Amino acid sequence: MNLWKRWLLPIYYYGTWPIRTGYGWLSACRGRCPIAVVVFHRVADDQATPWTCPTDVFRQQIDWLRRRFELISLAEVQDRLCEQTSRRLAVHITFDDGYADNARFALPWLLEQKVPCTYFVSVEQVRTGKPFDHDLAIGCPLPPNRSEELRQFAEAGLEIGCHSYSHRDLGPVKDPSVLEKEIVQARWELEDLLARPVRYFAFPFGVPKNISREAFRWVHRAGYEAACSAYGGYNLPGRDPFHIRRIPVDSWLLRLKNHVLFDPRKFSDPLADWIGQSSILEPVIR
Repeated sequence: MNLWKRWLLPIYYYGTWPIRTGYGWLSACRGRCPIAVVVFHRVADDQATPWTCPTDVFRQQIDWLRRRFELISLAEVQDRLCEQTSRRLAVHITFDDGYADNARFALPWLLEQKVPCTYFVSVEQVRTGKPFDHDLAIGCPLPPNRSEELRQFAEAGLEIGCHSYSHRDLGPVKDPSVLEKEIVQARWELEDLLARPVRYFAFPFGVPKNISREAFRWVHRAGYEAACSAYGGYNLPGRDPFHIRRIPVDSWLLRLKNHVLFDPRKFSDPLADWIGQSSILEPVIR
């Protein structure tokens, strides 16, 4: 983060604290508390990439969330959206990509602490051990999770979701055969690998330009229970529970606090007019 942002963020956060507190109290009284779903990528102590969070910082972040929020499952997030009622501050934890380093600390610790988590992995990387292109682009070929350890984590209770077949940007893709492979075939292969259902899909990169109407339709056709974006924004009671908005977080605790405690900038939704609405969805593939 730029130095000027590090200087301004505390002023913004603490300056708006009374408004945030009042909004949280009023939302709880009305049963309209926004639900934040946050997304991590890699937890390790080598600072290899900008999307790597040190283990001690990660522990501090989860402990802070646990003291102030109810940590719930993705299924519970959907239930509260369907019921149009949310009376307690709540957060769900997710991971994207599927880095081998997460198996050393983050995932065992979350399971030990009984913190609900959804872990999204890309099938090709899991099957082949091929590093992600975005890591290769910065000269940092980090290993992905292996099939065997994912099966072990799934058996231990970790919810594992699909992050496409090859971590491809699906926004510009028009070819139905490519969308089928990246979304439908990816689910079938991951379910075969884990020997259990795969219920959730997360779009690679996850900002509006990486998501299209057609790709969103394919996620629904494939039988997933939810499609997850990652461009920021809260999940508000009454919104379509098929589209789960997520907020990327990094290794700065204050920015996490700012993200989840009702940042006014995160109530707008650039895709609200068309994504997740029943009018664009088609019958599910069986």
